[in-house]
Amino acid sequence: MSPARRVPVDSRVYTPAPGEESDVEPMPAGDVTDGVVRVGGTVRRPHQPQSLAVAEYLDWLEDAGFEGSPRFLGRDPRGRDVLTFVPGQCAGSPPEAWAQSGDLLASVARLVRRLHTASAGFVPRAHPFPPRPFPRSPVRPNPTDAAGLICHLDITPQNVVVRDGRATGVVDFDLAGPATAFHDSLNTAMHWVPLRDPADAWPGWEDQDPFRRLRIFADAYGWTEEERRRVPGAGIDAAALSYERMRHNAATLGGGWARMWDDGVGGLIRRRQDWLAANAGPLVTALTT
Repeated sequence: MSPARRVPVDSRVYTPAPGEESDVEPMPAGDVTDGVVRVGGTVRRPHQPQSLAVAEYLDWLEDAGFEGSPRFLGRDPRGRDVLTFVPGQCAGSPPEAWAQSGDLLASVARLVRRLHTASAGFVPRAHPFPPRPFPRSPVRPNPTDAAGLICHLDITPQNVVVRDGRATGVVDFDLAGPATAFHDSLNTAMHWVPLRDPADAWPGWEDQDPFRRLRIFADAYGWTEEERRRVPGAGIDAAALSYERMRHNAATLGGGWARMWDDGVGGLIRRRQDWLAANAGPLVTALTT
Protein backbone atom coordinates (compact mmCIF):
# COMPACT_ATOMS: atom_id res chain seq x y z
CA MET A 1 0.00 0.00 0.00
CA SER A 2 1.44 3.37 -0.98
CA PRO A 3 1.77 6.17 1.62
CA ALA A 4 -0.96 8.16 -0.14
CA ARG A 5 -3.47 5.30 0.16
CA ARG A 6 -2.49 4.03 3.60
CA VAL A 7 -5.09 4.49 6.34
CA PRO A 8 -3.80 6.95 9.00
CA VAL A 9 -2.34 5.15 11.98
CA ASP A 10 -4.88 6.59 14.42
CA SER A 11 -7.75 5.23 12.29
CA ARG A 12 -6.58 1.68 11.79
CA VAL A 13 -8.71 -0.99 13.42
CA TYR A 14 -7.52 -4.57 13.45
CA THR A 15 -10.25 -7.18 13.23
CA PRO A 16 -9.11 -10.61 14.45
CA ALA A 17 -9.70 -13.55 12.14
CA PRO A 18 -12.15 -16.24 13.31
CA GLY A 19 -10.47 -18.40 15.93
CA GLU A 20 -7.33 -16.27 16.01
CA GLU A 21 -7.83 -15.15 19.60
CA SER A 22 -7.56 -18.75 20.81
CA ASP A 23 -3.95 -18.96 19.62
CA VAL A 24 -2.28 -16.85 22.32
CA GLU A 25 1.34 -17.21 23.45
CA PRO A 26 2.93 -14.93 26.08
CA MET A 27 6.08 -13.21 24.86
CA PRO A 28 9.20 -12.89 27.03
CA ALA A 29 8.74 -10.06 29.51
CA GLY A 30 10.57 -6.84 28.64
CA ASP A 31 12.30 -4.55 31.09
CA VAL A 32 9.53 -1.95 30.95
CA THR A 33 6.52 -3.12 28.92
CA ASP A 34 4.39 -5.91 30.37
CA GLY A 35 1.51 -7.78 28.77
CA VAL A 36 2.99 -8.44 25.32
CA VAL A 37 1.56 -11.57 23.66
CA ARG A 38 1.75 -13.30 20.32
CA VAL A 39 -1.62 -14.07 18.73
CA GLY A 40 -1.25 -16.11 15.57
CA GLY A 41 0.97 -14.13 13.20
CA THR A 42 0.63 -10.92 15.19
CA VAL A 43 2.00 -9.37 18.36
CA ARG A 44 -0.31 -7.44 20.71
CA ARG A 45 1.21 -4.70 22.88
CA PRO A 46 -0.39 -2.29 25.37
CA HIS A 47 -1.07 1.06 23.69
CA GLN A 48 1.26 3.78 24.96
CA PRO A 49 1.73 7.54 24.47
CA GLN A 50 4.38 6.99 21.81
CA SER A 51 2.51 4.21 19.99
CA LEU A 52 1.22 6.32 17.09
CA ALA A 53 4.59 8.00 16.58
CA VAL A 54 6.18 4.55 16.44
CA ALA A 55 3.47 3.38 14.03
CA GLU A 56 4.25 6.22 11.61
CA TYR A 57 7.95 5.42 11.90
CA LEU A 58 7.28 1.76 11.06
CA ASP A 59 5.25 2.88 8.03
CA TRP A 60 8.21 4.97 6.89
CA LEU A 61 10.61 2.03 7.29
CA GLU A 62 8.29 -0.17 5.23
CA ASP A 63 8.14 2.42 2.45
CA ALA A 64 11.93 2.76 2.58
CA GLY A 65 12.29 -0.97 1.93
CA PHE A 66 13.61 -1.91 5.36
CA GLU A 67 12.41 -5.48 5.92
CA GLY A 68 13.74 -5.96 9.43
CA SER A 69 10.99 -4.23 11.44
CA PRO A 70 7.42 -5.17 12.29
CA ARG A 71 4.46 -3.53 10.53
CA PHE A 72 1.74 -1.69 12.41
CA LEU A 73 -1.68 -3.18 11.63
CA GLY A 74 -3.92 -1.12 13.94
CA ARG A 75 -5.55 -1.53 17.33
CA ASP A 76 -7.60 -4.55 18.30
CA PRO A 77 -10.99 -4.52 20.09
CA ARG A 78 -9.16 -4.40 23.45
CA GLY A 79 -7.26 -1.27 22.42
CA ARG A 80 -3.91 -3.00 22.09
CA ASP A 81 -1.44 -2.18 19.33
CA VAL A 82 -1.25 -4.97 16.75
CA LEU A 83 1.97 -5.56 14.83
CA THR A 84 3.22 -8.30 12.56
CA PHE A 85 5.29 -11.01 14.21
CA VAL A 86 8.91 -11.06 13.02
CA PRO A 87 9.94 -14.73 12.92
CA GLY A 88 13.29 -15.83 14.30
CA GLN A 89 15.17 -16.23 17.56
CA CYS A 90 15.95 -13.58 20.15
CA ALA A 91 18.53 -13.97 22.89
CA GLY A 92 17.40 -14.42 26.46
CA SER A 93 18.45 -12.50 29.53
CA PRO A 94 21.30 -13.14 30.04
CA PRO A 95 22.18 -13.94 26.40
CA GLU A 96 23.04 -17.51 25.54
CA ALA A 97 26.45 -18.61 24.25
CA TRP A 98 25.30 -18.55 20.61
CA ALA A 99 24.97 -14.76 20.85
CA GLN A 100 28.79 -14.51 21.24
CA SER A 101 29.37 -15.19 17.54
CA GLY A 102 31.58 -12.57 15.88
CA ASP A 103 29.70 -13.07 12.61
CA LEU A 104 26.43 -12.38 14.40
CA LEU A 105 27.89 -9.25 16.00
CA ALA A 106 28.99 -7.95 12.60
CA SER A 107 25.55 -8.64 11.16
CA VAL A 108 23.98 -6.67 14.02
CA ALA A 109 26.14 -3.68 13.13
CA ARG A 110 25.21 -3.93 9.46
CA LEU A 111 21.52 -4.24 10.34
CA VAL A 112 21.71 -1.08 12.47
CA ARG A 113 23.44 0.75 9.62
CA ARG A 114 20.66 -0.27 7.22
CA LEU A 115 18.07 0.86 9.76
CA HIS A 116 19.71 4.28 10.04
CA THR A 117 19.89 4.62 6.26
CA ALA A 118 16.20 3.75 5.96
CA SER A 119 15.30 6.19 8.76
CA ALA A 120 16.93 9.20 7.08
CA GLY A 121 14.39 11.85 6.15
CA PHE A 122 11.62 10.71 8.47
CA VAL A 123 10.05 13.63 10.32
CA PRO A 124 7.12 12.76 12.61
CA ARG A 125 4.41 15.31 11.98
CA ALA A 126 0.93 14.04 12.77
CA HIS A 127 2.12 12.19 15.88
CA PRO A 128 5.43 13.55 17.25
CA PHE A 129 7.36 11.49 19.75
CA PRO A 130 6.46 12.65 23.27
CA PRO A 131 9.22 14.34 25.25
CA ARG A 132 11.30 12.05 27.42
CA PRO A 133 10.33 12.08 31.11
CA PHE A 134 13.82 13.20 32.02
CA PRO A 135 14.31 16.47 30.10
CA ARG A 136 17.93 16.32 28.98
CA SER A 137 19.44 15.72 25.56
CA PRO A 138 20.49 12.07 25.08
CA VAL A 139 23.29 13.11 22.74
CA ARG A 140 26.58 14.90 23.33
CA PRO A 141 26.54 17.82 20.83
CA ASN A 142 29.06 17.50 18.03
CA PRO A 143 29.18 19.53 14.82
CA THR A 144 29.68 16.41 12.70
CA ASP A 145 26.47 14.74 13.93
CA ALA A 146 23.38 14.64 11.74
CA ALA A 147 20.92 15.62 14.47
CA GLY A 148 17.28 14.70 14.45
CA LEU A 149 17.46 11.15 13.11
CA ILE A 150 14.74 8.91 14.55
CA CYS A 151 16.50 5.91 16.09
CA HIS A 152 15.55 2.71 17.90
CA LEU A 153 17.71 3.41 21.00
CA ASP A 154 17.29 -0.03 22.58
CA ILE A 155 18.94 -2.56 20.25
CA THR A 156 19.76 -5.14 22.89
CA PRO A 157 20.32 -8.86 22.25
CA GLN A 158 16.75 -9.42 23.42
CA ASN A 159 15.40 -7.05 20.71
CA VAL A 160 17.28 -8.43 17.70
CA VAL A 161 15.74 -11.24 15.65
CA VAL A 162 18.26 -13.81 14.45
CA ARG A 163 17.83 -16.35 11.67
CA ASP A 164 20.54 -18.76 10.53
CA GLY A 165 23.10 -17.02 12.73
CA ARG A 166 22.49 -13.57 11.23
CA ALA A 167 20.64 -10.53 12.57
CA THR A 168 17.63 -10.02 10.32
CA GLY A 169 15.21 -7.90 12.34
CA VAL A 170 14.76 -5.58 15.27
CA VAL A 171 11.66 -5.33 17.48
CA ASP A 172 10.35 -3.40 20.50
CA PHE A 173 10.49 0.23 19.36
CA ASP A 174 9.11 1.52 22.68
CA LEU A 175 12.13 3.76 23.33
CA ALA A 176 12.47 5.08 19.77
CA GLY A 177 12.99 8.79 19.32
CA PRO A 178 15.30 11.47 17.97
CA ALA A 179 19.04 11.02 18.44
CA THR A 180 22.02 10.50 16.11
CA ALA A 181 23.25 7.46 14.25
CA PHE A 182 26.47 7.45 16.26
CA HIS A 183 24.64 7.57 19.58
CA ASP A 184 22.31 4.72 18.57
CA SER A 185 25.10 2.57 17.16
CA LEU A 186 27.32 3.13 20.21
CA ASN A 187 24.39 2.25 22.46
CA THR A 188 23.98 -0.96 20.44
CA ALA A 189 27.66 -1.78 20.90
CA MET A 190 27.33 -1.16 24.65
CA HIS A 191 24.77 -3.95 24.77
CA TRP A 192 26.24 -6.36 22.23
CA VAL A 193 30.00 -6.24 22.85
CA PRO A 194 29.17 -5.67 25.73
CA LEU A 195 31.06 -2.71 27.18
CA ARG A 196 30.91 -3.11 30.96
CA ASP A 197 33.01 -3.85 34.01
CA PRO A 198 34.28 -7.47 33.85
CA ALA A 199 32.71 -8.00 37.28
CA ASP A 200 29.33 -7.67 35.53
CA ALA A 201 30.07 -10.18 32.75
CA TRP A 202 27.16 -12.43 31.86
CA PRO A 203 27.59 -16.09 32.84
CA GLY A 204 29.64 -17.81 30.15
CA TRP A 205 30.86 -14.50 28.66
CA GLU A 206 33.81 -14.01 31.00
CA ASP A 207 36.42 -14.90 28.33
CA GLN A 208 35.03 -12.61 25.61
CA ASP A 209 37.45 -9.83 24.55
CA PRO A 210 35.54 -6.51 24.50
CA PHE A 211 38.30 -4.73 22.54
CA ARG A 212 38.23 -7.27 19.73
CA ARG A 213 34.44 -7.36 19.66
CA LEU A 214 34.17 -3.57 19.61
CA ARG A 215 36.50 -3.48 16.59
CA ILE A 216 34.33 -6.06 14.81
CA PHE A 217 31.27 -3.91 15.43
CA ALA A 218 32.98 -0.64 14.40
CA ASP A 219 34.32 -2.08 11.16
CA ALA A 220 31.00 -3.68 10.22
CA TYR A 221 28.99 -0.53 10.97
CA GLY A 222 31.53 1.75 9.36
CA TRP A 223 32.43 4.22 12.10
CA THR A 224 34.77 6.95 10.91
CA GLU A 225 38.10 7.49 12.65
CA GLU A 226 36.67 10.59 14.33
CA GLU A 227 33.77 8.54 15.68
CA ARG A 228 36.13 5.81 16.89
CA ARG A 229 38.11 8.36 18.88
CA ARG A 230 34.90 9.68 20.42
CA VAL A 231 33.83 6.30 21.78
CA PRO A 232 35.22 6.54 25.34
CA GLY A 233 34.04 10.10 25.98
CA ALA A 234 30.65 9.55 24.37
CA GLY A 235 30.22 6.30 26.28
CA ILE A 236 31.07 7.98 29.60
CA ASP A 237 28.60 10.79 28.88
CA ALA A 238 25.91 8.29 27.87
CA ALA A 239 26.45 6.30 31.07
CA ALA A 240 26.13 9.43 33.20
CA LEU A 241 22.87 10.35 31.48
CA SER A 242 21.58 6.77 31.67
CA TYR A 243 22.18 6.70 35.42
CA GLU A 244 20.24 9.93 36.00
CA ARG A 245 17.42 8.92 33.66
CA MET A 246 17.06 5.47 35.21
CA ARG A 247 16.95 6.96 38.69
CA HIS A 248 14.40 9.56 37.61
CA ASN A 249 12.17 7.02 35.83
CA ALA A 250 12.33 4.58 38.73
CA ALA A 251 11.14 7.28 41.12
CA THR A 252 8.46 8.81 38.89
CA LEU A 253 7.24 6.00 36.62
CA GLY A 254 7.78 2.92 38.79
CA GLY A 255 6.97 -0.41 37.14
CA GLY A 256 9.83 -1.97 35.20
CA TRP A 257 12.01 1.08 35.77
CA ALA A 258 11.74 0.64 39.53
CA ARG A 259 12.39 -3.11 39.25
CA MET A 260 15.59 -2.52 37.30
CA TRP A 261 16.74 0.13 39.77
CA ASP A 262 16.03 -2.15 42.73
CA ASP A 263 17.95 -4.93 40.97
CA GLY A 264 21.06 -2.75 40.92
CA VAL A 265 21.17 -1.28 37.41
CA GLY A 266 22.46 2.01 38.82
CA GLY A 267 25.58 0.34 40.17
CA LEU A 268 26.14 -1.51 36.89
CA ILE A 269 25.97 1.78 34.97
CA ARG A 270 28.43 3.46 37.35
CA ARG A 271 30.86 0.55 37.01
CA ARG A 272 30.56 0.74 33.20
CA GLN A 273 31.34 4.45 33.34
CA ASP A 274 34.43 3.82 35.46
CA TRP A 275 35.57 0.98 33.19
CA LEU A 276 35.26 3.17 30.09
CA ALA A 277 37.28 5.92 31.76
CA ALA A 278 40.00 3.50 32.89
CA ASN A 279 40.23 1.91 29.44
CA ALA A 280 39.83 4.97 27.21
CA GLY A 281 43.30 4.64 25.69
CA PRO A 282 43.16 0.90 24.95
CA LEU A 283 39.67 1.30 23.45
CA VAL A 284 40.84 3.96 21.00
CA THR A 285 43.94 1.92 20.16
CA ALA A 286 41.82 -1.16 19.47
CA LEU A 287 39.56 0.87 17.19
CA THR A 288 42.20 2.76 15.22
CA THR A 289 45.26 0.53 14.79
